[in-house]
Amino acid sequence: MKSMTGFGQGEATDETWTVSVELTGVNRKQTDIAINLPGRLVDLEPDVRRRISERISRGRVNARVAAERRGAGAGRLQVDEALAREYVEAARRVSQTTGADMRIAAADLFRAPGVFRMEETEADPESLRGLVEKAVDGALAKLIHMQEEEGRHLRSDLEARLNSIADHIEAVRVQAPDVVSIYRKNLFTRLENAGLELDLNDDRILREIGLFAERCDISEELTRIDSHLRQFRRYFESGEAAGRPLDFLCQELNREFNTIGSKANDAGIAQRIVNAKTELEKIREQVQNVQ
Repeated sequence: MKSMTGFGQGEATDETWTVSVELTGVNRKQTDIAINLPGRLVDLEPDVRRRISERISRGRVNARVAAERRGAGAGRLQVDEALAREYVEAARRVSQTTGADMRIAAADLFRAPGVFRMEETEADPESLRGLVEKAVDGALAKLIHMQEEEGRHLRSDLEARLNSIADHIEAVRVQAPDVVSIYRKNLFTRLENAGLELDLNDDRILREIGLFAERCDISEELTRIDSHLRQFRRYFESGEAAGRPLDFLCQELNREFNTIGSKANDAGIAQRIVNAKTELEKIREQVQNVQ
């Protein structure tokens, strides 16, 4: 089980370039990958997206990729020779017009705007593909390690709450058979208090008790709840993405709890169901952070 939240950083270098990647993961119902690449590496976005989506099943992942040149080879000195000639020619004309000595030495041109500039050598995306892949894989490994660590804490909390639900449901299972007998006893008591003569074999009374027993039978709901709880625990043990299936199981458990609450007609069972639904709501909140 893995959480959706986490952070990972990776770096790869060669003789010329250093590529660094940062990945951050946050909660999101669907998979959403946002990639920020330098303009010169935008052609590598599909490859980066594929590598991330292969390892992340749910959540929003923000990826930031940076590439920097290393050492003295970071750029080339460019000379605008045409502009330099214009400066020299302008100085000559001013000298002729004013009679002032306006001779320009070559060193003076270093102070002239625009004549000299450093031009960074553009990166070839294909030459950096290997470095980008290595940095992404390193960042993914750290991101997933953090997600797995948090996933272990989530699992511990979920298991404790599932055990609490199982205890409440077991208490309901024990109490359920007594509901009909209590209703039968109360029915007879009300009839006696009303001064009506009782015939224990009266078809009307037997039919009323039978209809009540049918209405409050929760055996099917209890069986389905047992199945849902087993599936919940099976996903804990599996290595597959569990977030969406667990979210679905939470919905199904809530449906069964509501049905039992409406059918049981017993204050003790109703209180157990309220307690179970409280635990389920906390489980549902936690499941929103599970991949």
